[in-house]
Amino acid sequence: MSANQSPAGKQPTATYDSAFLKACRREPVPHTPVWFMRQAGRSLPEYLKVREGIPMLESCMRPELVTEITLQPVRRHGVDAAIFFSDIVVPLKAIGIDLDIKPGVGPVIANPIRTRADLAQLRDLTPEDVTYVTEAFGLLTRELGATPLIGFAGAPFTLASYLVEGGPSRNHEHTKALMYSDPQLWADLLDRLAGITAAFLQVQIDAGASAVQLFDSWVGALSPADYRRSVLPASRKVFEAVAGSGVPRIHFGVGTGELLGLLGEAGADVVGVDWRVPLDEAARRVGPGKALQGNLDPAVLFAGREAVETKTREILDAAAGLEGHVFNLGHGVLPATDPDALTRLVEYVHTQTAR
Repeated sequence: MSANQSPAGKQPTATYDSAFLKACRREPVPHTPVWFMRQAGRSLPEYLKVREGIPMLESCMRPELVTEITLQPVRRHGVDAAIFFSDIVVPLKAIGIDLDIKPGVGPVIANPIRTRADLAQLRDLTPEDVTYVTEAFGLLTRELGATPLIGFAGAPFTLASYLVEGGPSRNHEHTKALMYSDPQLWADLLDRLAGITAAFLQVQIDAGASAVQLFDSWVGALSPADYRRSVLPASRKVFEAVAGSGVPRIHFGVGTGELLGLLGEAGADVVGVDWRVPLDEAARRVGPGKALQGNLDPAVLFAGREAVETKTREILDAAAGLEGHVFNLGHGVLPATDPDALTRLVEYVHTQTAR
């Protein structure tokens, strides 16, 4: 049983009745909950200070540092949920993939996976591979109390894209070439990554995650037909693997307006929406039975308070008829964002939606 379940006859945990988890479960909320993708990171001066001189991957493996960074936006902004500070390539590093996160570039893979023999690099992930994650979750859940902690992982397609390309890619030419030219190798690659991803999410759930989010950052590069045939089975495998844990499952991708229904079909309880599709239209595409998360354009935060409130009001109006809504940006917080703009945004959403 998950620490965040509330079965009949047992008292609910501190986080179970939080506005965030209620919204994820499509239950009435005291106010629309707010959190931000990349809220723990480069927009905060306190983050830059504690990370100074520490490489990204190393910072993800220091439990006390992870705890401090994860807590920073909760203290500053009063968000309704914390997001675990990590990176989507951490489980790949943990199983021995030779990679590094290079400043200004992103994850770089020393030996890209492009042949069947290359699959040997991908072994199963065990809890012993990521003891620092379990330790950090323990520290965080004690500090956060009633504030939910979101765990996360990269989705199989996005991880495969990094592994096949050897790093970030604009056109995903190697990825698509492999997907089209050798469908069986592609399926085997994604299936193996689905197992690794599910195991990484399960470690976080067992350690106290209140919800988990699967980031499929690059999947918007695919057509719906390619997604259904070549990606959906692996994403569904991840969601099914953690379905019995009792925690809400969130699915998010960038540029996925044409895929929203399929993202929900993969098994998420909450579908994240970027800023390109209004929430009421997103609800129509996703269909009933799912909460939605989103979807203010991160760039709007540079436009001044009046513009931010106007655009936020539009989103709240579009979400008025939804079964469940978690307010978020349509992608991550941009590095140069004024932290005070985020704090004001949280307060505005809370005030405007107070029941």
